[in-house]
Amino acid sequence: MSLFRRYLHASLVKRVMVGLLSGAAVGAGLWYASAAFGIKEHVQQVMRVCSPFGTVFISLLKMIVVPTVFFSLVRGASSLPLRKLGRAGGKIVGWYFASMCVSSLVGMGLALWINPGAGASLSGWQELAQHFGSQAQAIAHADGAKSLAAILENLLLDFFQNPFRALADGNFLGIIGFAILFGISIRLVIETTEDDAVHAAMQSLIVLCDACMLAVNRIIGMVMDYSPIGVFFLSASIFSVYGPAIIGPYVTVLLGVASGILLLIFAVYPAVLALLLRQNPYRILGAVKEAMVLAFVTRSSAATLPVSIRVSEERLGVNRELASFALPLGATVNMDGVCIHLPMFAILAANMFGITLSFSELALMMVTTVLAAVGAGGVPGGSLMLLFIILGTLGLDATQIAVIVALAVGINPVLDMFETMGNVTGDLLCTYTVAAREGLTDGRIQPG
Repeated sequence: MSLFRRYLHASLVKRVMVGLLSGAAVGAGLWYASAAFGIKEHVQQVMRVCSPFGTVFISLLKMIVVPTVFFSLVRGASSLPLRKLGRAGGKIVGWYFASMCVSSLVGMGLALWINPGAGASLSGWQELAQHFGSQAQAIAHADGAKSLAAILENLLLDFFQNPFRALADGNFLGIIGFAILFGISIRLVIETTEDDAVHAAMQSLIVLCDACMLAVNRIIGMVMDYSPIGVFFLSASIFSVYGPAIIGPYVTVLLGVASGILLLIFAVYPAVLALLLRQNPYRILGAVKEAMVLAFVTRSSAATLPVSIRVSEERLGVNRELASFALPLGATVNMDGVCIHLPMFAILAANMFGITLSFSELALMMVTTVLAAVGAGGVPGGSLMLLFIILGTLGLDATQIAVIVALAVGINPVLDMFETMGNVTGDLLCTYTVAAREGLTDGRIQPG
Protein backbone atom coordinates (compact mmCIF):
# COMPACT_ATOMS: atom_id res chain seq x y z
CA MET A 1 0.00 0.00 0.00
CA SER A 2 1.41 3.40 -1.00
CA LEU A 3 2.19 6.03 1.61
CA PHE A 4 -0.58 8.31 0.32
CA ARG A 5 -3.14 5.50 0.43
CA ARG A 6 -2.10 4.62 3.98
CA TYR A 7 -2.52 8.28 4.91
CA LEU A 8 -6.08 8.32 3.54
CA HIS A 9 -6.95 5.19 5.54
CA ALA A 10 -5.51 6.59 8.79
CA SER A 11 -7.85 7.99 11.43
CA LEU A 12 -8.61 11.70 11.40
CA VAL A 13 -6.74 12.19 14.70
CA LYS A 14 -3.55 10.70 13.22
CA ARG A 15 -3.84 12.80 10.07
CA VAL A 16 -4.38 16.00 12.08
CA MET A 17 -1.39 15.20 14.31
CA VAL A 18 0.77 14.60 11.21
CA GLY A 19 -0.34 17.98 9.88
CA LEU A 20 0.35 19.70 13.21
CA LEU A 21 3.84 18.25 13.73
CA SER A 22 4.98 18.53 10.12
CA GLY A 23 3.69 22.11 9.96
CA ALA A 24 5.58 22.96 13.17
CA ALA A 25 8.75 21.42 11.72
CA VAL A 26 8.43 23.32 8.44
CA GLY A 27 7.59 26.57 10.24
CA ALA A 28 10.51 26.23 12.66
CA GLY A 29 12.80 25.47 9.71
CA LEU A 30 11.65 28.62 7.91
CA TRP A 31 12.12 30.67 11.09
CA TYR A 32 15.66 29.34 11.50
CA ALA A 33 16.46 29.98 7.82
CA SER A 34 15.18 33.56 8.04
CA ALA A 35 17.35 34.20 11.12
CA ALA A 36 20.47 32.38 9.90
CA PHE A 37 20.55 33.50 6.26
CA GLY A 38 18.84 36.88 6.49
CA ILE A 39 15.91 35.92 4.27
CA LYS A 40 13.13 37.10 6.57
CA GLU A 41 11.35 39.01 3.80
CA HIS A 42 11.35 35.96 1.52
CA VAL A 43 9.93 33.78 4.30
CA GLN A 44 7.23 36.36 4.97
CA GLN A 45 6.31 36.35 1.28
CA VAL A 46 6.05 32.56 1.30
CA MET A 47 3.83 32.61 4.39
CA ARG A 48 1.61 35.33 2.93
CA VAL A 49 0.88 32.92 0.10
CA CYS A 50 0.51 29.84 2.32
CA SER A 51 -1.26 31.17 5.42
CA PRO A 52 -4.68 31.62 3.71
CA PHE A 53 -4.88 27.81 3.40
CA GLY A 54 -4.89 27.69 7.21
CA THR A 55 -7.13 30.71 7.64
CA VAL A 56 -9.77 29.26 5.33
CA PHE A 57 -9.94 26.15 7.55
CA ILE A 58 -10.86 28.31 10.57
CA SER A 59 -13.34 30.23 8.40
CA LEU A 60 -14.98 26.98 7.29
CA LEU A 61 -15.38 25.89 10.90
CA LYS A 62 -16.84 29.25 11.89
CA MET A 63 -19.20 29.09 8.91
CA ILE A 64 -20.91 25.98 10.27
CA VAL A 65 -20.91 27.00 13.95
CA VAL A 66 -23.98 29.27 13.86
CA PRO A 67 -26.33 26.80 12.09
CA THR A 68 -25.00 23.99 14.28
CA VAL A 69 -25.70 25.91 17.50
CA PHE A 70 -29.15 27.07 16.40
CA PHE A 71 -30.55 23.86 14.94
CA SER A 72 -29.01 21.60 17.58
CA LEU A 73 -30.36 23.68 20.48
CA VAL A 74 -33.85 23.97 18.99
CA ARG A 75 -33.86 20.23 18.36
CA GLY A 76 -32.55 19.42 21.82
CA ALA A 77 -34.87 21.75 23.74
CA SER A 78 -37.96 20.71 21.76
CA SER A 79 -37.37 16.94 21.66
CA LEU A 80 -36.88 16.27 25.38
CA PRO A 81 -39.97 16.28 27.65
CA LEU A 82 -39.91 19.50 29.67
CA ARG A 83 -39.57 17.73 33.01
CA LYS A 84 -36.57 15.74 31.78
CA LEU A 85 -35.07 18.80 30.06
CA GLY A 86 -35.38 20.84 33.24
CA ARG A 87 -33.74 18.17 35.39
CA ALA A 88 -30.94 17.36 32.94
CA GLY A 89 -30.42 21.01 31.98
CA GLY A 90 -30.11 22.10 35.60
CA LYS A 91 -27.57 19.35 36.24
CA ILE A 92 -25.58 20.32 33.14
CA VAL A 93 -25.30 23.94 34.29
CA GLY A 94 -24.41 22.78 37.80
CA TRP A 95 -21.69 20.47 36.48
CA TYR A 96 -20.25 23.22 34.29
CA PHE A 97 -19.90 25.61 37.22
CA ALA A 98 -18.59 22.85 39.50
CA SER A 99 -15.92 21.94 36.94
CA MET A 100 -14.89 25.60 36.63
CA CYS A 101 -14.61 25.88 40.43
CA VAL A 102 -12.41 22.77 40.55
CA SER A 103 -10.32 24.12 37.65
CA SER A 104 -9.90 27.43 39.45
CA LEU A 105 -8.72 25.57 42.57
CA VAL A 106 -6.23 23.57 40.52
CA GLY A 107 -5.02 26.71 38.73
CA MET A 108 -4.61 28.69 41.94
CA GLY A 109 -2.83 25.82 43.71
CA LEU A 110 -0.39 25.33 40.84
CA ALA A 111 0.22 29.06 40.50
CA LEU A 112 1.09 29.36 44.20
CA TRP A 113 3.33 26.28 44.00
CA ILE A 114 5.16 27.27 40.80
CA ASN A 115 5.21 30.93 41.88
CA PRO A 116 5.95 32.44 38.43
CA GLY A 117 7.96 35.65 38.38
CA ALA A 118 9.42 35.22 41.87
CA GLY A 119 12.65 37.19 42.12
CA ALA A 120 12.23 38.74 38.69
CA SER A 121 12.92 42.46 38.32
CA LEU A 122 10.18 44.67 36.96
CA SER A 123 12.54 46.30 34.45
CA GLY A 124 13.51 42.94 32.96
CA TRP A 125 9.91 41.90 32.42
CA GLN A 126 9.02 45.34 31.04
CA GLU A 127 11.85 45.04 28.54
CA LEU A 128 10.45 41.71 27.40
CA ALA A 129 6.96 43.19 27.21
CA GLN A 130 8.00 46.00 24.86
CA HIS A 131 8.01 43.60 21.91
CA PHE A 132 4.26 43.10 22.34
CA GLY A 133 3.46 46.46 23.94
CA SER A 134 1.53 48.03 21.06
CA GLN A 135 -0.83 45.06 20.85
CA ALA A 136 -1.37 45.15 24.61
CA GLN A 137 -2.18 48.87 24.54
CA ALA A 138 -4.74 48.24 21.79
CA ILE A 139 -6.39 45.59 23.93
CA ALA A 140 -6.26 47.85 26.97
CA HIS A 141 -7.92 50.65 25.02
CA ALA A 142 -10.69 48.33 23.84
CA ASP A 143 -11.44 46.29 26.95
CA GLY A 144 -9.59 47.65 29.93
CA ALA A 145 -12.44 49.86 31.14
CA LYS A 146 -14.87 46.97 31.54
CA SER A 147 -15.53 45.86 35.09
CA LEU A 148 -16.80 42.46 36.19
CA ALA A 149 -20.26 43.96 36.75
CA ALA A 150 -20.26 45.37 33.21
CA ILE A 151 -19.21 42.02 31.76
CA LEU A 152 -22.00 40.18 33.62
CA GLU A 153 -24.54 42.84 32.59
CA ASN A 154 -23.52 42.47 28.95
CA LEU A 155 -23.80 38.69 29.23
CA LEU A 156 -27.37 39.00 30.52
CA LEU A 157 -28.36 41.50 27.82
CA ASP A 158 -26.73 39.41 25.08
CA PHE A 159 -28.97 36.47 25.99
CA PHE A 160 -32.05 38.47 24.92
CA GLN A 161 -30.84 40.16 21.77
CA ASN A 162 -32.70 40.42 18.47
CA PRO A 163 -32.32 36.82 17.17
CA PHE A 164 -31.71 37.86 13.57
CA ARG A 165 -28.99 40.27 14.63
CA ALA A 166 -27.49 37.59 16.88
CA LEU A 167 -27.41 35.12 13.98
CA ALA A 168 -25.83 37.69 11.65
CA ASP A 169 -23.23 38.83 14.22
CA GLY A 170 -22.41 35.34 15.50
CA ASN A 171 -23.42 36.33 19.05
CA PHE A 172 -23.54 32.88 20.63
CA LEU A 173 -25.30 33.97 23.82
CA GLY A 174 -28.08 35.59 21.81
CA ILE A 175 -28.39 32.52 19.57
CA ILE A 176 -28.44 30.20 22.59
CA GLY A 177 -31.04 32.28 24.42
CA PHE A 178 -33.45 32.45 21.48
CA ALA A 179 -32.91 28.84 20.36
CA ILE A 180 -33.60 27.44 23.84
CA LEU A 181 -36.74 29.59 24.25
CA PHE A 182 -37.91 28.66 20.75
CA GLY A 183 -37.34 24.95 21.39
CA ILE A 184 -39.09 25.05 24.77
CA SER A 185 -42.02 26.90 23.18
CA ILE A 186 -42.36 24.16 20.56
CA ARG A 187 -42.37 21.55 23.33
CA LEU A 188 -44.95 23.49 25.35
CA VAL A 189 -47.29 23.61 22.35
CA ILE A 190 -46.80 19.86 21.74
CA GLU A 191 -47.57 18.98 25.37
CA THR A 192 -50.55 21.31 25.80
CA THR A 193 -52.37 21.48 22.45
CA GLU A 194 -55.39 19.31 21.70
CA ASP A 195 -55.42 20.27 18.03
CA ASP A 196 -53.94 17.44 15.95
CA ALA A 197 -53.02 19.80 13.11
CA VAL A 198 -51.05 22.09 15.45
CA HIS A 199 -49.37 19.06 17.05
CA ALA A 200 -48.34 17.77 13.62
CA ALA A 201 -47.03 21.21 12.61
CA MET A 202 -44.84 21.38 15.72
CA GLN A 203 -43.51 17.88 15.09
CA SER A 204 -42.68 18.90 11.53
CA LEU A 205 -40.52 21.73 12.91
CA ILE A 206 -38.53 19.19 14.93
CA VAL A 207 -38.18 16.99 11.83
CA LEU A 208 -36.99 20.05 9.87
CA CYS A 209 -34.29 20.73 12.48
CA ASP A 210 -33.22 17.07 12.27
CA ALA A 211 -32.97 17.32 8.49
CA CYS A 212 -30.97 20.55 8.71
CA MET A 213 -28.56 18.93 11.16
CA LEU A 214 -28.04 16.01 8.76
CA ALA A 215 -27.11 18.47 6.02
CA VAL A 216 -24.81 20.42 8.37
CA ASN A 217 -23.14 17.16 9.43
CA ARG A 218 -22.39 16.39 5.80
CA ILE A 219 -20.68 19.79 5.49
CA ILE A 220 -18.76 19.04 8.69
CA GLY A 221 -17.50 15.81 7.14
CA MET A 222 -16.14 17.68 4.13
CA VAL A 223 -14.47 20.30 6.34
CA MET A 224 -12.87 17.56 8.44
CA ASP A 225 -11.42 15.95 5.32
CA TYR A 226 -9.65 19.26 4.67
CA SER A 227 -8.57 19.71 8.32
CA PRO A 228 -5.07 18.08 8.10
CA ILE A 229 -4.13 20.51 5.31
CA GLY A 230 -5.50 23.49 7.21
CA VAL A 231 -3.76 22.40 10.41
CA PHE A 232 -0.45 22.04 8.56
CA PHE A 233 -0.56 25.64 7.31
CA LEU A 234 -1.81 27.03 10.64
CA SER A 235 1.05 25.34 12.49
CA ALA A 236 3.64 26.39 9.91
CA SER A 237 2.41 29.99 10.04
CA ILE A 238 2.69 30.26 13.84
CA PHE A 239 6.15 28.68 14.09
CA SER A 240 7.57 30.56 11.10
CA VAL A 241 6.72 33.87 12.79
CA TYR A 242 7.67 33.11 16.39
CA GLY A 243 9.92 30.05 16.25
CA PRO A 244 11.19 28.82 19.63
CA ALA A 245 11.04 32.44 20.85
CA ILE A 246 7.33 32.03 21.52
CA ILE A 247 8.16 29.51 24.25
CA GLY A 248 11.63 30.37 25.56
CA PRO A 249 11.07 33.43 27.80
CA TYR A 250 7.87 32.03 29.29
CA VAL A 251 8.88 28.50 30.24
CA THR A 252 7.62 28.77 33.82
CA VAL A 253 4.19 30.14 32.90
CA LEU A 254 3.84 27.79 29.93
CA LEU A 255 4.72 24.72 31.96
CA GLY A 256 2.43 25.86 34.77
CA VAL A 257 -0.63 26.35 32.57
CA ALA A 258 0.03 23.29 30.38
CA SER A 259 0.70 21.00 33.36
CA GLY A 260 -2.41 22.32 35.13
CA ILE A 261 -4.66 21.59 32.16
CA LEU A 262 -3.07 18.18 31.54
CA LEU A 263 -3.47 17.38 35.25
CA LEU A 264 -7.12 18.37 35.00
CA ILE A 265 -7.72 16.23 31.90
CA PHE A 266 -5.74 13.12 32.83
CA ALA A 267 -6.02 13.06 36.64
CA VAL A 268 -8.87 15.16 38.06
CA TYR A 269 -11.52 14.37 35.44
CA PRO A 270 -10.69 10.62 35.43
CA ALA A 271 -10.89 10.50 39.24
CA VAL A 272 -14.37 12.07 39.17
CA LEU A 273 -15.55 9.78 36.35
CA ALA A 274 -14.24 6.66 38.09
CA LEU A 275 -15.83 7.67 41.40
CA LEU A 276 -19.26 8.63 40.06
CA LEU A 277 -19.72 6.33 37.06
CA ARG A 278 -17.59 3.30 37.98
CA GLN A 279 -16.24 3.25 34.42
CA ASN A 280 -12.76 3.28 32.91
CA PRO A 281 -12.20 7.05 32.49
CA TYR A 282 -9.36 6.68 30.00
CA ARG A 283 -11.62 4.72 27.67
CA ILE A 284 -13.97 7.70 27.75
CA LEU A 285 -11.09 10.10 27.06
CA GLY A 286 -9.95 7.90 24.19
CA ALA A 287 -13.38 8.19 22.63
CA VAL A 288 -13.24 12.02 22.56
CA LYS A 289 -9.63 12.47 21.43
CA GLU A 290 -10.69 13.66 17.97
CA ALA A 291 -12.46 16.69 19.47
CA MET A 292 -9.54 17.28 21.87
CA VAL A 293 -6.99 17.40 19.04
CA LEU A 294 -9.16 19.68 16.92
CA ALA A 295 -9.70 22.02 19.88
CA PHE A 296 -5.94 22.13 20.44
CA VAL A 297 -5.34 23.16 16.84
CA THR A 298 -8.23 25.59 16.22
CA ARG A 299 -8.02 27.33 19.64
CA SER A 300 -11.81 27.81 19.61
CA SER A 301 -14.48 25.91 21.54
CA ALA A 302 -17.12 27.26 19.18
CA ALA A 303 -15.26 26.15 16.05
CA THR A 304 -14.84 22.66 17.54
CA LEU A 305 -18.53 22.42 18.50
CA PRO A 306 -19.81 20.50 15.43
CA VAL A 307 -17.20 17.79 15.98
CA SER A 308 -17.88 17.74 19.73
CA ILE A 309 -21.58 17.05 19.11
CA ARG A 310 -20.80 14.29 16.61
CA VAL A 311 -18.23 12.66 18.91
CA SER A 312 -20.62 12.83 21.86
CA GLU A 313 -23.39 11.09 19.92
CA GLU A 314 -21.33 8.58 17.93
CA ARG A 315 -18.45 7.74 20.30
CA LEU A 316 -20.00 8.23 23.74
CA GLY A 317 -23.54 7.25 22.81
CA VAL A 318 -25.05 10.34 24.45
CA ASN A 319 -28.70 11.02 23.71
CA ARG A 320 -28.86 13.28 20.65
CA GLU A 321 -31.23 15.77 22.25
CA LEU A 322 -29.11 16.17 25.38
CA ALA A 323 -25.88 16.54 23.38
CA SER A 324 -27.55 19.13 21.15
CA PHE A 325 -28.58 21.12 24.22
CA ALA A 326 -25.57 20.74 26.53
CA LEU A 327 -22.56 21.14 24.24
CA PRO A 328 -23.50 24.47 22.55
CA LEU A 329 -24.18 25.84 26.03
CA GLY A 330 -20.85 24.51 27.30
CA ALA A 331 -18.92 26.03 24.40
CA THR A 332 -20.00 29.45 25.66
CA VAL A 333 -20.13 29.19 29.46
CA ASN A 334 -17.77 26.36 30.49
CA MET A 335 -14.17 27.64 30.50
CA ASP A 336 -12.13 25.17 32.56
CA GLY A 337 -8.87 25.96 30.77
CA VAL A 338 -9.29 29.70 31.29
CA CYS A 339 -9.79 29.12 35.04
CA ILE A 340 -6.28 27.59 35.16
CA HIS A 341 -4.69 30.20 32.89
CA LEU A 342 -5.84 33.37 34.67
CA PRO A 343 -4.54 32.62 38.22
CA MET A 344 -1.07 31.93 36.78
CA PHE A 345 -0.78 35.47 35.39
CA ALA A 346 -2.35 36.94 38.53
CA ILE A 347 0.36 35.38 40.72
CA LEU A 348 2.99 36.49 38.17
CA ALA A 349 1.68 40.06 38.50
CA ALA A 350 1.67 39.86 42.30
CA ASN A 351 5.32 38.75 42.32
CA MET A 352 6.41 41.35 39.78
CA PHE A 353 4.84 44.27 41.63
CA GLY A 354 5.47 43.13 45.20
CA ILE A 355 1.85 42.44 46.19
CA THR A 356 1.21 40.10 49.11
CA LEU A 357 -2.11 38.30 48.70
CA SER A 358 -4.18 37.30 51.73
CA PHE A 359 -6.41 34.22 51.86
CA SER A 360 -9.54 36.34 51.37
CA GLU A 361 -8.00 38.04 48.33
CA LEU A 362 -7.10 34.66 46.82
CA ALA A 363 -10.66 33.45 47.44
CA LEU A 364 -12.10 36.59 45.81
CA MET A 365 -9.79 36.09 42.84
CA MET A 366 -11.01 32.50 42.40
CA VAL A 367 -14.67 33.55 42.50
CA THR A 368 -13.97 36.38 40.06
CA THR A 369 -12.11 33.98 37.77
CA VAL A 370 -15.09 31.62 37.56
CA LEU A 371 -17.62 34.41 36.95
CA ALA A 372 -15.43 36.25 34.45
CA ALA A 373 -14.48 33.07 32.55
CA VAL A 374 -18.06 32.78 31.28
CA GLY A 375 -17.35 35.91 29.24
CA ALA A 376 -14.60 34.25 27.21
CA GLY A 377 -17.30 33.33 24.70
CA GLY A 378 -15.62 30.32 23.06
CA VAL A 379 -13.52 32.42 20.68
CA PRO A 380 -9.75 32.30 20.14
CA GLY A 381 -7.90 34.52 22.60
CA GLY A 382 -11.06 35.36 24.55
CA SER A 383 -9.21 35.05 27.85
CA LEU A 384 -7.01 38.08 27.13
CA MET A 385 -9.72 40.61 27.93
CA LEU A 386 -10.49 38.79 31.18
CA LEU A 387 -6.99 39.51 32.43
CA PHE A 388 -8.03 43.12 32.96
CA ILE A 389 -10.78 42.02 35.35
CA ILE A 390 -8.59 39.61 37.31
CA LEU A 391 -5.64 41.99 37.51
CA GLY A 392 -7.99 44.77 38.56
CA THR A 393 -8.84 42.81 41.72
CA LEU A 394 -5.15 43.10 42.69
CA GLY A 395 -5.32 46.89 42.65
CA LEU A 396 -2.89 47.33 39.74
CA ASP A 397 -2.93 50.55 37.76
CA ALA A 398 -3.43 50.68 33.99
CA THR A 399 0.30 50.75 33.21
CA GLN A 400 1.05 47.70 35.34
CA ILE A 401 -1.89 45.81 33.83
CA ALA A 402 -0.63 46.68 30.32
CA VAL A 403 2.75 45.11 31.17
CA ILE A 404 1.15 41.81 32.21
CA VAL A 405 -1.20 41.77 29.22
CA ALA A 406 1.77 42.41 26.93
CA LEU A 407 3.45 39.33 28.36
CA ALA A 408 0.25 37.33 27.94
CA VAL A 409 -0.07 38.42 24.30
CA GLY A 410 3.38 37.03 23.60
CA ILE A 411 2.56 33.48 24.66
CA ASN A 412 -1.20 33.48 24.12
CA PRO A 413 -1.18 31.44 20.86
CA VAL A 414 0.44 28.50 22.68
CA LEU A 415 -1.55 28.81 25.93
CA ASP A 416 -4.79 29.10 23.96
CA MET A 417 -4.22 25.64 22.48
CA PHE A 418 -4.07 23.99 25.91
CA GLU A 419 -6.90 26.16 27.26
CA THR A 420 -9.31 25.24 24.50
CA MET A 421 -8.48 21.55 24.77
CA GLY A 422 -9.32 21.76 28.48
CA ASN A 423 -12.56 23.63 27.79
CA VAL A 424 -13.81 21.18 25.16
CA THR A 425 -12.81 18.11 27.19
CA GLY A 426 -14.69 19.53 30.18
CA ASP A 427 -17.80 20.11 28.04
CA LEU A 428 -17.78 16.53 26.74
CA LEU A 429 -17.11 14.86 30.08
CA CYS A 430 -19.69 16.93 31.98
CA THR A 431 -22.27 16.11 29.32
CA TYR A 432 -21.41 12.41 29.40
CA THR A 433 -21.55 12.31 33.21
CA VAL A 434 -25.04 13.81 33.32
CA ALA A 435 -26.20 11.59 30.44
CA ALA A 436 -24.89 8.43 32.12
CA ARG A 437 -26.48 9.29 35.49
CA GLU A 438 -29.79 10.20 33.84
CA GLY A 439 -29.91 7.08 31.66
CA LEU A 440 -29.51 9.12 28.47
CA THR A 441 -26.73 7.05 26.86
CA ASP A 442 -26.89 3.82 24.88
CA GLY A 443 -24.24 2.27 27.15
CA ARG A 444 -21.67 1.82 24.39
CA ILE A 445 -18.39 3.72 24.04
CA GLN A 446 -16.68 3.60 20.67
CA PRO A 447 -12.89 4.16 20.50
CA GLY A 448 -11.83 7.37 18.75
